[in-house]
Amino acid sequence: MKRFLIGQYGSFDEQKMERDFRDGFYGIEACLFENESDTQKLLSASRARGFRIGVHFPLRAGKSLLRDALFLDADKHVRDEALRLIRDELDYLRNVRPDYVLFHYPKPVILDDRVNWDKWHFSDRTEYVYDSDYSLEMFAERSDQLFAWLSAASRDYGFTPVLEFDALNSYIYEHDVLEALLKKYPDIRLCLDTGRLFLQQNVDPFFQALPIIRKYAKYAEVIHLWNLQYTKSSVRLRYPVLPEQRPEDGWAPIGDYLAVIREENPQVKIQFEHRSDLVSREDLQRCYEWVDECLRSTHPS
Repeated sequence: MKRFLIGQYGSFDEQKMERDFRDGFYGIEACLFENESDTQKLLSASRARGFRIGVHFPLRAGKSLLRDALFLDADKHVRDEALRLIRDELDYLRNVRPDYVLFHYPKPVILDDRVNWDKWHFSDRTEYVYDSDYSLEMFAERSDQLFAWLSAASRDYGFTPVLEFDALNSYIYEHDVLEALLKKYPDIRLCLDTGRLFLQQNVDPFFQALPIIRKYAKYAEVIHLWNLQYTKSSVRLRYPVLPEQRPEDGWAPIGDYLAVIREENPQVKIQFEHRSDLVSREDLQRCYEWVDECLRSTHPS
């Protein structure tokens, strides 16, 4: 379980720390802290318990209207402002010394015109464009510029840049543009989010999650692990993964996902991005133990 992380979002929650964290866990991924005192609590706990820190950009809340940096925007001024915000945050993070800093990608999200995205959450209209207005050539050029910038920043500041897939279109799953960039800029790593991938599979008839996991797991620094139950009447989000969650009941096939991840990248980190309060302490421990078993064995029970 030395690869496992928990999340701390909005503040450093002592109760969540006591409930979710285990001695020997790799670390904590932190995001959107409201107060400087929470950063100091995180640093103190890290020193006392010997864990590492990852940052889900931004660590500090309230620095911009949107959480995510729109670094692929069509407007150069918007792209430049996004990079300025990132640089400002990296300056602040020098004292935190995170192992990695994670950004949602692509941003703005490039949506497939053929798909109904009503069930995908966006905070603002500026967070997405449609692929009819954003060409593959534009995506490739601006992604190359972003990767070059992040690679240079990673050397300047001493962190691993991690790009977490947001909603994806055919530029990612039918073309080799991104894979070529990951090979060109090996300092850049990915985050695969199991819940997001399964949700897209349910809303997008052109998308399948497992091939994406198989294609990109080798480039992943961290997996955001949680489950959702998708049925005609409801969607249950951020649920801890458990072995009894059956695909025929609307759950993601987490065991299959983890088997592929184990084959492609046996050392990847696992961040439990779930609501642990939805299950008992006993079931939370079962979640940890089952995931650990899945990552160690080709035939988990």
